Amino acid sequence: MSRNNWLYRTVRHRIAAALAAAILLACAVLAMLFWAKDSLLPHNYAYLAYHSKETGITLHALAVQPEQIELRSADRPLRDYRVYGMNGGFFYQDGVLSIAVNGDVPVQGQPGGYGTGWFNAKYARGTLVWDAVTEQFSVQVASSAAELEVTDRNRYFAQGGISMNLGDEDGWEAAMELEHLPYPDEKRLRSGLVYDDSGLLWLIATPDRCTAKEFRAAIAEGIAPERAKEGIFLDGDGSSQLNSAEISLYGDTRELRQIIVIH
Repeated sequence: MSRNNWLYRTVRHRIAAALAAAILLACAVLAMLFWAKDSLLPHNYAYLAYHSKETGITLHALAVQPEQIELRSADRPLRDYRVYGMNGGFFYQDGVLSIAVNGDVPVQGQPGGYGTGWFNAKYARGTLVWDAVTEQFSVQVASSAAELEVTDRNRYFAQGGISMNLGDEDGWEAAMELEHLPYPDEKRLRSGLVYDDSGLLWLIATPDRCTAKEFRAAIAEGIAPERAKEGIFLDGDGSSQLNSAEISLYGDTRELRQIIVIH
C-alpha cells in the first residue's frame, strides 16, 4: 500500500470515528435533557393525590404559596409549555372570557378590552383574588376587574371562574346557578382553584368524569380537610389540564387561552 493511500484511509477512519463519537454524544445530551426536562423546572409546590371514598374520584392537587403564581395567556395545550401549573378560566375561540389579571393588567391585551381577561363575560361570577398587601385571599363576585376590592391595584392577581361556596352547604347550588356553571349535572372532567386559611393556594384537577357536586364534595373532603377554605370552579372537561413532576393531565389536549403558572 502506498503512503498516500495509507494516509487517506487513516484520515477517513479518524473522521468516521469522530463523527460517530459526536453523534453518540449528541444523543446522550438529548436523552439527558429529555430525562431531566421536568427536574429543571422550579418545584415550588407540594403535590397531593387524594381518592375520595364518598365520590369515587381522584383529585390531583398542587399546593403553592400565592407569590409563586402568575396568570398567563396561552395559544396551545398546557403540555406544549415547559411549566408546572394548570388551565385557567373560560374562553371562546381567541377570547379569554374570565377575569385573569396580574395587578390591573389582563393577560391578553389592554384593560377594558373584551376577551382580554378583564371581564367575566355575560355574568358576574366568582373570582379568586390574592391581595399581596394584606396577604389575604377572597372570592368576590364581579363582572370586571375594575369591580374588585383590593388594597393596591398593582399588587394583586385575580382569576375568574364560578363560586364553590365551600362554607355554604345550603346555598352553594343556587349561587352556582346564578353564575351559570356550564353542565353542572353532567359527568365531565373538572378543575378548580381553592385557598385555605393557612395561606396556601391549591391547583386541583381530576381525570375522572364527575358532576360539579361530586367534584366539590371531594374537595371539601380531601383538600386541607381541617382548615377553612374557599374556591372557584375553573373551565372543565377537555380544558381541564394540569402539569407537575408527578402527574400530567391533558384533558382532550385542546388549545387553551389562559393558564395558571407556578414559577
